[in-house]
Amino acid sequence: MLIQKLLAAFLFTGTVLSPVQAQQASLPVYKTDYTVPAAYAVQLPENDRLTGYLGMRYDYNLNNRLLKIDEKGILEGFQSRPGKQRWVGEHVGKYLETAANTWMITRNAALKTQMDRIFNELIKTQLPDGYLGTYLPDSYWTSWDVWVHKYDLLGLLAYYRVTGDHRALDAAVKVGNLLVKNFGDAAGQKDIIKAGSHVGMAATSVIDPMADLYMWTGDQRYLDFCRYIIKSYEHEGGPSIVKTLLREKQVDKVANGKAYEMMSNLVGIAKLYRLTGEDQYLKAVQYAVDDITAKRLFITGSTSDHEHFKPDYVLQADTAAHMGEGCVTTTWIQLNMQLFAISGDLKYYNEIEKAVYNHLLGAENPETGCVSYYTPLIGVKPYRCHITCCLSSVPRGIALIPYLNYGKLNSRPTVLMYEAADIRDQIQTAGGQTLPLTMQIRSEFPAAGKAAIQVQLPSAARFALQLRVPVWATKFKATVGGKTYTGNANELIRIDRNWSRENTIAVSFEIPVSVLPGGQSYPNFIAVKRGPQVLSVDQSLNPSFDITKLTFQMPSVLQLTNAAAKLPAQWIGKQAYIAQLKTAANKTQPVVLVPYAEASQTGGDASVWIPASK
Repeated sequence: MLIQKLLAAFLFTGTVLSPVQAQQASLPVYKTDYTVPAAYAVQLPENDRLTGYLGMRYDYNLNNRLLKIDEKGILEGFQSRPGKQRWVGEHVGKYLETAANTWMITRNAALKTQMDRIFNELIKTQLPDGYLGTYLPDSYWTSWDVWVHKYDLLGLLAYYRVTGDHRALDAAVKVGNLLVKNFGDAAGQKDIIKAGSHVGMAATSVIDPMADLYMWTGDQRYLDFCRYIIKSYEHEGGPSIVKTLLREKQVDKVANGKAYEMMSNLVGIAKLYRLTGEDQYLKAVQYAVDDITAKRLFITGSTSDHEHFKPDYVLQADTAAHMGEGCVTTTWIQLNMQLFAISGDLKYYNEIEKAVYNHLLGAENPETGCVSYYTPLIGVKPYRCHITCCLSSVPRGIALIPYLNYGKLNSRPTVLMYEAADIRDQIQTAGGQTLPLTMQIRSEFPAAGKAAIQVQLPSAARFALQLRVPVWATKFKATVGGKTYTGNANELIRIDRNWSRENTIAVSFEIPVSVLPGGQSYPNFIAVKRGPQVLSVDQSLNPSFDITKLTFQMPSVLQLTNAAAKLPAQWIGKQAYIAQLKTAANKTQPVVLVPYAEASQTGGDASVWIPASK
């Protein structure tokens, strides 16, 4: 079969496949696909290697978090049941998914060896009936047992997707069959609502990988199980997720408002819509995302207070609020990825970008790979390296970044972020020919608003390439072949032309600085935002004053000057800016600001919210 694929590819393109292409050609494909066509294809091109700012953070995630994973800690709950934590089994599945996505990009040999070893040790612990949890028989299907199997499925299917190892699919099928056997409305079956925490939402979130298992196998039982979960929401004591959202349009009205578990269900509900086309599922998810975006989202792109959705506009941002759970941040990105894939609407992509550049990266210390479970906007980020759900979830989110900077939007190659990157893909020409496309993006973004996109083809061809104009950008223009294309914020520029073999698109835009009001929770405060990045006052970089002891005048316009030279030698990141702020006593106070994603990395107290009065 592989020989046939390679021969077909050679005959079609006239080129010999690279080893990476050959490996991809041999990977498994879905047995059934979504019935709702995707506007954005959430899949990797042949290559998408980020080489700039996000690439740096991506590599730190690999070297300082994944390659330093506590293998014993994530496996011992399976190898010596019961596990030390009720949810300890989730970590190995999260690791496998993260490692699989990262290995597809990096081909890092050490990661592959580690990933294979952990996978092999995991499947050794699966019982003959398919059980792959961390509980003893008298506690099966209580507490977080279904939740653990959910992450087993996500990890096993990710490993299967990137390696083609059928043992992974076989193990996943055994898990799926066990769930189908044990849960349902038939006599002798268990009620899944009673098998998990938070009004059953922990257990019912298995709808997400069960939808994937259906796609990999085509087994109708798994799709039927997803429908059973939707039905179970209305069982006695159930969360009534879909019906409540359709009626109330507010997430804080759903069940107990637990953010992580609820959004995990919503990701699965979005997939079920894509499989069935039933509008009620899409509407429920859209209402949830619109509500979170409008009323429950921090300016850094995360949500939750003590892990729950709070009433409208209550957005306490200090360490005491236990805000911005890392698992919530990653799941929020995944949820918006589903809606962007369905609709292609840039409003969902804008939320992804906001979360990535701020709360996602801010939750992982690049130097140590440690993660803050809750990542405050005010106070020291409490980075820890011991195993927690967020220590496993935040790296999952970072591993998704190469799915987000470039892709096919409405079947056209589209640059979405102006990060330095090396990209290889296949494109369809206007004449119906498939050609390899290479793009080298050279950029200093997010520090500067310029990028050179080198577009290379084996021969001249006509096709359309799209460039996203970021929602925050001004004076955006792209010049290629002597023609300049301009665009307004939050739209796509379509460059449909006859491309030569070698082309360069010169992209430029201004990165505006904006002052954000503190809203209901911080009425006498401001925050500073530069492009997609929210900035923060790290006290360790401002030793001459205490930000909490000053009150500044509300600036009408704020200009920043480059202060990268003020960063200490060990600082990871190259961005720092000085804002000249006027105190209440009308004295000028220079304030050093750094991206929120980098603040507090050396243990300094940091604050996004700056005291200010009119």
